[in-house]
Amino acid sequence: MSIWDAPYIGIFFGVIAFMLGAVMGSFLNCAAWRIAHGQSFIKGRSMCPDCGAELGLPDLVPIFSWLFLKGKCRHCGKKIPVRYFLTELFFALLTLGCLLRFDLTVICLRNYIFLCCLFCLSLVDIDIFEIPNGTVIIPAVAWLAAVPFEKEPLKALITGLAAGVGLGVAMLLLSLLRDRILKKDTLGGGDIKLLAVVGLYFGPFGSLFTLIISCVIGLIFAAIFKKKRDGEGHFPFGPSIALASALMLFIGGPLVDAYMKLFGI
Repeated sequence: MSIWDAPYIGIFFGVIAFMLGAVMGSFLNCAAWRIAHGQSFIKGRSMCPDCGAELGLPDLVPIFSWLFLKGKCRHCGKKIPVRYFLTELFFALLTLGCLLRFDLTVICLRNYIFLCCLFCLSLVDIDIFEIPNGTVIIPAVAWLAAVPFEKEPLKALITGLAAGVGLGVAMLLLSLLRDRILKKDTLGGGDIKLLAVVGLYFGPFGSLFTLIISCVIGLIFAAIFKKKRDGEGHFPFGPSIALASALMLFIGGPLVDAYMKLFGI
């Protein structure tokens, strides 16, 4: 039975999902900023990065605070980056979309945890060109915990582990080979670990699709954001993998099925 079978129940959980998503978007944005600046995202009060004033309730209502304050700190008047508003709204819609797509199930919770980590690691990678270990460990643990709730648990476990280990090792070897040929680092360790987690979630064919899509997205991002590189000319690849993974979560099944049918598999 689906929560969407009863309209009023579906609307209730939809509203809750939107509100939860806005709160999570605010939290993840804050956590990413603190991680990028070497601070703990668990301890400490929220404060304005410009004047250092502690933020109260009027400043911390997701989405609405930015609108009511007209994008400015009420203490010092400095502009609040629109990134805060956009991330809160985006993640609110993403959370609602996750509920619509996967219903109120354990798999929905697993995928939502994955989306949270993808979102956070993308923001951190954009800022400091690093993918925190926690953002790949947590979704891996969530995947393992949800395996018993799959339609075929043993098959899901075997194919997921095989794809995760296989893709991770393959990308590590490829990266080492390219590093030797080009005499510089070509793929970060965080990217490799993230791709291994992608293998867990999508299996052999799905992870291959995700890798291809992430490369295409990466080329587009690199062309659009030419200035977003570190001192050695590297470009953050984590957001491309994250976006490709999110797309695969929502529409990957039909894409893989259509591709398999082309070959009669």
